[in-house]
Amino acid sequence: MRLPLVDRSGAGRLLAEALRHYARRSDVLVLGLPRGGVPVAFEVARALAAPLDVLLVRKLGVPGREELAMGAIATGGVRVLNDDVIGELGISSEAVEEETERERRELERRERDYRGQRPLPDLHGRCLILVDDGLATGSTLHAAASAVRKAEPGRVVVAVPLAPRRSARRFSGLADDFVCPAAPEPFFSIGEWYQDFRQVSDEEVRELLQRSWG
Repeated sequence: MRLPLVDRSGAGRLLAEALRHYARRSDVLVLGLPRGGVPVAFEVARALAAPLDVLLVRKLGVPGREELAMGAIATGGVRVLNDDVIGELGISSEAVEEETERERRELERRERDYRGQRPLPDLHGRCLILVDDGLATGSTLHAAASAVRKAEPGRVVVAVPLAPRRSARRFSGLADDFVCPAAPEPFFSIGEWYQDFRQVSDEEVRELLQRSWG
């Protein structure tokens, strides 16, 4: 893969080449992580002749230390908790439930905004390809992969156009396949490897989903 990438759409077409062995499989579902991952996932889904949807992930922050995650929730009502953090900090079950409910309301609001009345996809037994526009720390995709595992899919694939070389190790044992055509070094940020890395709007996400859903 030649760097820098032109834009997210171009990155999606290049990423699809690395995923072509998943093309035209009836069990494949491509899940883009809003917002930046959706233009990439749109091109992947189109090239693979696979359905597209979004996977929303919301971090569950520790009360008073919201930057520290004690878990995450994701599309489909899935919740993953970090029992070590919860136990070490003595976070009560009530506090966990309060934070979960607060973030669930926000996740559901965004689900409605992107999906409207369209039902949530069934993840059970599917080959899920989780797509983002790149991977830096990997925290969001790690939470996403952990979350969808709870839905008992048939296979979990994490796919990004580029990431640091060390990233594949983070998904060992969690993802069945880690697809990343480019691993440039030194790696400081995703945006430095794109010519056009402007922010993706909610309107663009909705438009791409509607185009995919027909």
